[in-house]
Amino acid sequence: MTKIFTAILHKDEDMYVAECPEVGTVSQGYTVDEALSNLKEATGLYIEEFPLKEGHRSLMTVIEIAEHDKTKEAVGVPSG
Repeated sequence: MTKIFTAILHKDEDMYVAECPEVGTVSQGYTVDEALSNLKEATGLYIEEFPLKEGHRSLMTVIEIAEHDKTKEAVGVPSG
């Protein structure tokens, strides 16, 4: 049976980092294809060792984080 998972990629210096948020696996590669291939292998091995429960579903959403103003901190002005 084939399962479909999410892959999130970002460029980190000279490599691509790939993450599967449903199971928490992370891998990397010098190309997008290599990073995805490595993530697929890592995720497959993880699931072999720690099978997902039947009906396992993840909820993905977004969060908002306010930008921290370091200039206030540098001159001793309380932020808020």
